[in-house]
Amino acid sequence: MKKLFFLLIIPVVFGCKNEKKSDQKLNIVTTTTMITDLLTNIGGDLINVQGLMGSGVDPHLYKASEGDVTKLANADIIFYGGLHLEGKLVEVFEKMAHQNKKTVALSDALNPNTLISSESFQGNFDPHIWFNISYWKTITSYVVKILSEAKPEYKQAFESNGKSYIEKLTILESEVNTIIEQLPKEKRILVTAHDAFNYFGKAYGFNVVGLQGISTATEAGVQDVQKLAAFIIENKVKAIFVESSVPKRTIEALKAAVNSKDHHVEIGGTLYSDALGSAGTVEGTYIGMFKYNVSTIVNALK
Repeated sequence: MKKLFFLLIIPVVFGCKNEKKSDQKLNIVTTTTMITDLLTNIGGDLINVQGLMGSGVDPHLYKASEGDVTKLANADIIFYGGLHLEGKLVEVFEKMAHQNKKTVALSDALNPNTLISSESFQGNFDPHIWFNISYWKTITSYVVKILSEAKPEYKQAFESNGKSYIEKLTILESEVNTIIEQLPKEKRILVTAHDAFNYFGKAYGFNVVGLQGISTATEAGVQDVQKLAAFIIENKVKAIFVESSVPKRTIEALKAAVNSKDHHVEIGGTLYSDALGSAGTVEGTYIGMFKYNVSTIVNALK
């Protein structure tokens, strides 16, 4: 019944005249914290940014509230991840696009041939594209283009901010490579709660194994736990990782299964996968999150 109410309210809300703020800044709505951080870096004080999801929120399972509908209705542009990352919001975005609301999927910035196919969902791609820094640079340029088209008078500022941010991402790439070089290639096996790190693994030579699939909508069963436990023992994996946006009970069950078979494995820490850390912290930024994750992984697997 809630879903029906939500879908019915959209035409009503979008049929109303949006009230523009007196400063005439672009009103931007974003989905995940990574996208909110990106738009804040590029737009600065020239745009108003509202993120739907906060720290620790799983975008795969996120359901829009009535308050979110109002935010979306008043937005000039809506930025979302795409590739079905926000699974339960896809229908909403499609409806808005048909009503001439500007919606932008960041995944559209990338060449489909460079994306990782999903084994679980035939014909679809892994949506966790932010874990390739090079892709995030391309997406940054794409966002600059979209904002510049919407507000040509601010084009120079958007381009300057985008260039500055890309330079920071280049420094991040160098720092990440230096940290990862400390870890021998044979120890680069990353076991996590769900398959969020495939782009990271491809970029940095890690064998990535998720207990759950690309989407957290499907929970791991007993057979999944036992199969992965056997893999950990066979490959002498030292540590496994929980994720901030995924309940830790499945990884704790995996640890128990491994340890019951006389192979000791530790929980190496909590990684940020589908959401950044708390606002105001280092991990609350894309760059801080990425460095934190890499340091946590390398230190635990050494």
